[in-house]
Amino acid sequence: MIHLIMDSINYMEERLDQPLQIEEVAEAACMSKFHYQRLFHMLTGIAVAEYIRKRRLTLAAEEFMTKQVKVIDAAVKYGYETPESFAKAFKRHHGYTPAAVKTGEYTVKAYPRLSFELQIKGVEPMHYRIVEKDSFSIMGRRLKTTTKNSQNKQDIPAFWKRVNQEGWTDSLAHAAGELGYIGVCAHFDETLETFDYIIGIEQGEEEPDSTMTVEQIPASTWAVFQAKGPVETAVHSTWTRIFTEWFPASGYEHAGGMEMETYPLDGEIHSPDHVTLIWIPIRKQS
Repeated sequence: MIHLIMDSINYMEERLDQPLQIEEVAEAACMSKFHYQRLFHMLTGIAVAEYIRKRRLTLAAEEFMTKQVKVIDAAVKYGYETPESFAKAFKRHHGYTPAAVKTGEYTVKAYPRLSFELQIKGVEPMHYRIVEKDSFSIMGRRLKTTTKNSQNKQDIPAFWKRVNQEGWTDSLAHAAGELGYIGVCAHFDETLETFDYIIGIEQGEEEPDSTMTVEQIPASTWAVFQAKGPVETAVHSTWTRIFTEWFPASGYEHAGGMEMETYPLDGEIHSPDHVTLIWIPIRKQS
């Protein structure tokens, strides 16, 4: 999987001075646009479009310092509609105008090409189990978010914060099942780059109120991973390890569809002993 990401980085680097679509980059990694952007961000901490932007502005700065390049030529070369929009982006990134950088009196911010280094180190075990689970329903509140510019990374934590501060999640505790609180990613739209995120509980005898939605979770084979530690760090690192370590060596592949995280009702999310469960639908590789 890492070598596919490297192939895509090579593809980008060879075409930074040409029109470049993320769909083409994803195809170079043999992935859909949606899953490529997601994995790229997991591995690098930066969105694909942001990486391309920073690399282009880095190369432009190098040209201004070493060559007699006109702003309009750099703007066209690196995909900006006007010299003015390029100059604004350049100053936001480097802190100085192209004209100032041309004098050679100012330093610029270089964003180097990404590379990955394989390190052999002590094996840290991943705790997981394979679960066959029948379909079931959850009831809760729904948020539509987008993966564009990694907006979902901001929207989902803010959504949790809001419903917790309102006391809404506490009001569900008495009706929650064995899974506790559930966060579900559903209805991925790879064209629009959107998906729904639902916070809720298993639906039992209690009926949802007017602010809630009901979602059917299909019967699936799930790989269920333990993410132990404070939620804000443990969950992200476990997701990354699942895609970069577990999937390549497991003989399984993602089955598509919904993903879940489940949280205990009485859990202290900042505790080093807190355990979040990550549920991913899987199937044997063909």
